[in-house]
Amino acid sequence: MSLTQRYHDGHYGNQNGHTGNGLSSKLDGFMDNRELPMYKDKPYNYANSQRSKPFYRRRRVISATILVLFALAYWYGMFESSVRQKSPSFSKNAWSWLSGSETAVDWDYRREKVKEAFILSWDGYEKYAWGCDEYHPLSKEGIQMDSKSKGVGWIIVDALDTLMIMNLTSRLSHAREWMTTTLNYNQNHDVNTFETTIRMLGGLLSAHYLSTAFPNMAPLADDDQGAPGEDLYLEKAADLADRILGAFDSDSGVPYASVNLQTGKGKASHVDGGASSTAEAASVQLEFKYLAYLTGERNYWDRVEKVMQVIDDNGMEDGLLPIFIYATTGTFRGENIRLGSRGDSYYEYLIKQYLQTSGEEPIYQELWNQSLAGVRKHLITYSEPHHFTVLGERPDGLAHKLSGKMDHLVCFMPGTIALGATGGLTVEEAKEAGRWGEKEDREMDLAIELTNTCWGMYKVMATGLAPEITHFRLAEPPHMEVDGILASEEMTNDPDASWRGDYIIKANDNHNLQRPETVESLFYMWRITGDSKYREWGWEMFKSFIKYTAADDGAGFTSLAHANEIPPILKDNMESFWLAETLKYFYLLFSPNDLLPLDSIVINTEAHIFPRFKLARGLKTGWERKPRDSEGRLIHQPTKSISEEPTGEANGIKYAAKVRTIIVEETNLALLDDDPAGAEHVAHGGH
Repeated sequence: MSLTQRYHDGHYGNQNGHTGNGLSSKLDGFMDNRELPMYKDKPYNYANSQRSKPFYRRRRVISATILVLFALAYWYGMFESSVRQKSPSFSKNAWSWLSGSETAVDWDYRREKVKEAFILSWDGYEKYAWGCDEYHPLSKEGIQMDSKSKGVGWIIVDALDTLMIMNLTSRLSHAREWMTTTLNYNQNHDVNTFETTIRMLGGLLSAHYLSTAFPNMAPLADDDQGAPGEDLYLEKAADLADRILGAFDSDSGVPYASVNLQTGKGKASHVDGGASSTAEAASVQLEFKYLAYLTGERNYWDRVEKVMQVIDDNGMEDGLLPIFIYATTGTFRGENIRLGSRGDSYYEYLIKQYLQTSGEEPIYQELWNQSLAGVRKHLITYSEPHHFTVLGERPDGLAHKLSGKMDHLVCFMPGTIALGATGGLTVEEAKEAGRWGEKEDREMDLAIELTNTCWGMYKVMATGLAPEITHFRLAEPPHMEVDGILASEEMTNDPDASWRGDYIIKANDNHNLQRPETVESLFYMWRITGDSKYREWGWEMFKSFIKYTAADDGAGFTSLAHANEIPPILKDNMESFWLAETLKYFYLLFSPNDLLPLDSIVINTEAHIFPRFKLARGLKTGWERKPRDSEGRLIHQPTKSISEEPTGEANGIKYAAKVRTIIVEETNLALLDDDPAGAEHVAHGGH
């Protein structure tokens, strides 16, 4: 019996610029020893302990020496011919609209331009790097993440649902052919647990959902019911999920940062003290829960739900979590709190888990509401002097100084806030349904202001493309939202406008990696508010990508090593999320709103589309929150208290035993025998 026959009962019954080939790519070769392409939830930082080597043999020292030599060579012009490149030669027919002016706004036309950009990117990859996990469009080559690997579909699988949504049937057919003949996850290859889940497992499950629920999207006979390949996506997903599950075989149930696909053995991070990131551990739930719903396999559900319980049992103040957690103990490492890298999608998945099961798990709405209130209390501030709303960081914990640093990754938050306020309905629909009040009004105001701040990250840059990280000027002490909401000033297009001074772009942060978070929020804000400015902002962003990130010879589009100068410095790499997320969100932003309506779907953190469903097949929330105080910290109340004075008679002699008191707490157990010192010990957490 096929997987579809077994599981359908549960759901489906019915450039200018500099090239990276010179100095930039040479330095990348020395500095870049990643095991995976750029992580979605964190920027790459070169960090490697080499204390055991003599000073003069340490890689850092050698790299620094090489860096100085190359810098000197660059300064004296030795690499001029290879670093500087003439403007990419765009096809006049394909890209003439960049310099032209529209007589009227035509969103269908604009959507087709996004589709053309995707085709150019996909076809470049198909021509120069087919089957490879990484694609470098400037050098026109591809490589595998692991040199011994045959590829795990990093780019192909991640883009499957975009191919479907854009109705690119022939290209989807080629992708399926590769998956059928080549894709095999039984490889001795260590992969990141989180990234593989959101990109590969998420991509496969989204492809299964769209091909089944929307058969007219890039229709293929291969996946029709009864066809030999009808279960291809689901079979690959189940096989991959079973391999990933080994990462959860830790003492706490929190997944290790990496897992070997062949052995299923989880591996602790080789940095960060062996801790996983909080975002990694708590952003795999949508994928495994949907797979559990499809297959009826409770194990998928239970393993990822356990993670949520372990995390919440730490009882962190106001629902704000440090960004590292140990898989071995389930406890946090350090006190760094932020919604940027390593923390971001934990918060995103709180409200999305609530929506995924159609509101039948209110525990996740409770967690989301607590965390959002904590964000507003501790992290929302305003720039000086123009009062842009800033979602800052507390690198040393809530009791310490607020930093005005915002990763571009934080720009997922305004769209998520809007989604949480309406549940995916428009504001008007939510009001008509009686689901609107002062709380939702305040949340939408915050979403609007944060979106404006993120849009400013693009406007402030020379290329119109945001940096990886932005810092903001804050008052001392910073003005917090709880001190009173401040209105931001208008961002004019004047290049000398004073508002630009609120944005601080540091030299090491001005690269652009084709990230999707701002256009993601624009998509949600357009769908939910109906304000067309979000579409117009998206169109300006899209044109900047086309103008400044195109590679020569139709090879696609690339990241920027320096986005704040014209011509920009190109970085020779196309991330898979350019196809899976950024271009998909642009396409949906310019599409009619009845294409994948928000109140019937939930979108994972890699922009893969899942349906909402009702709890069924024995699936349910298997845990409850421990009692909290008003700040969200655990209340250690006794669960059992027994006082007794046993009496009895033995050999005709009556006796009365000494009073003994047993106190059993959730976290401590002590047997006290009239011992005040012992009582004090228990009260302070002793054993």
